[in-house]
Amino acid sequence: MGILTPQFGGLLPSQAPQLLTNNYLQFNNGANDFAQQYLPEVYEAEVERYGNRTLSGFLRMVGAEMPMSSDQVIWSEQNRLHIAYDGCALNADGFSITIPGTATNVVYQNMTVVIMDPTNPAFTVKAIISDSATNTGYAGAGGTSFVALSYTTAFVSGAAAAAIPARLKVFVYGSEYAKGTFGPLNESITPSFTQFSNSPIILKSRYAISGSDTAQIGWVEVAAEDGTSGYLWYLKAEGETRLRFEDYLEMSMVEGELTVAASGAAGAGAAGVIPGFTAGAPVKGTQGLFSAINTRGNVLSGYAGSLQDFDSVLENLDTQGAIEENMLFLDRKTELLFDNMLAQQNSYGAGGTSYGVFENSEDMALNLGFSGFRRGSYDFYKTSWKYLNDASTRGGSSNFVNGDNIDGVLIPAGTSTVYDQLLGTNIRRPFLHVRYRASEADDRRMKSWLTGSVGGAFTSTLDAMEVNFLSERCLCTQAANNFVLFVA
Repeated sequence: MGILTPQFGGLLPSQAPQLLTNNYLQFNNGANDFAQQYLPEVYEAEVERYGNRTLSGFLRMVGAEMPMSSDQVIWSEQNRLHIAYDGCALNADGFSITIPGTATNVVYQNMTVVIMDPTNPAFTVKAIISDSATNTGYAGAGGTSFVALSYTTAFVSGAAAAAIPARLKVFVYGSEYAKGTFGPLNESITPSFTQFSNSPIILKSRYAISGSDTAQIGWVEVAAEDGTSGYLWYLKAEGETRLRFEDYLEMSMVEGELTVAASGAAGAGAAGVIPGFTAGAPVKGTQGLFSAINTRGNVLSGYAGSLQDFDSVLENLDTQGAIEENMLFLDRKTELLFDNMLAQQNSYGAGGTSYGVFENSEDMALNLGFSGFRRGSYDFYKTSWKYLNDASTRGGSSNFVNGDNIDGVLIPAGTSTVYDQLLGTNIRRPFLHVRYRASEADDRRMKSWLTGSVGGAFTSTLDAMEVNFLSERCLCTQAANNFVLFVA
């Protein structure tokens, strides 16, 4: 009897009807066995268990994007109109005042001032600056002290003066001159401004797939946030790479940090550890929103949802630009604290809570949320910021523990008028806006291009499709003294 080799299988009889692996041709010996005759119920589409996963959109709501053609953007912010000093010290003589620092003193003789202790309201003195021989303040530039003679008292004794810490506040409220005398002779107050700058960073990303895989059809139907659909898995991967990169563009503007000279990033850049950076071109970083507010803005720690805590924010805004309209971008925990705080102030309804969304009827619906409110002379518009809620960024983890210590941010809705060199005219731009590199030769706001020999690109002999992304941008946080950062 002849024997056929190789043997591709056969049917072996059995005493009872049963499924045996040796009765079927096997595709392979692994877990993927196409010999299973029972077809499972297959859901082709992915289940979107995380909803819309993109985080971008915050800067589009509060700012704008404008081109620039330099490695650095510089802007100037006005200083205060009136003259004031904090942290001054009353010297042991009982009448001379020392100003901290070495800045040029702009007070001079015959000016009238208020000297007060912020922690002791009882200590408030109104005085006139004298032309004493001991005065070294207004007599020359760079002076750090002046003599003030009280209108109502002999000021204080030397012993009492020595006991007052260097915390006095001094501000000028006017002047007084005798009849028939000259006014200020050699003294003049020249206004100055404070200058700030930021530098753009280059962001890059890439996705690659071989030519063979682009022609392979899968059984899972692709459905991404950008509208991508089909049974080609690489479409999903390419689409998600783009979405992820677009999120990075915004996250970098929010989280960016400037490199400090003694930091590890600066050292690594100088040593050439990070590819592309050298001692002549070290890692420089960029200042993001959180860093700018921490450096030049206001920070409220431990907000617990009390009206008193929030009123302290209003009091601080009064000392700054007092911009009437502001936006609150909060994590869920802080947003609910605001809702509870506002509900307690509302006298309508049971328990101080507004009834509803259907003609305010208590029988229809209960509305426990507030999207906007007015307190004092300020209007606030409140919304939840997904970036602070998402578990993959600053949000809570799977066990509902709050994430990082950023609970929210208050952003003014004002604008500033500046001269735009590209447009050749004055334009109004928001305090918070993005600048990106662009010129007639290249626009680096958001570049994407294909390389390789697959997917319509014919730039090389590489049997693959490479999708490249690039952007160069920075964030301008102007008038940061009007921003408030809520931290745990």
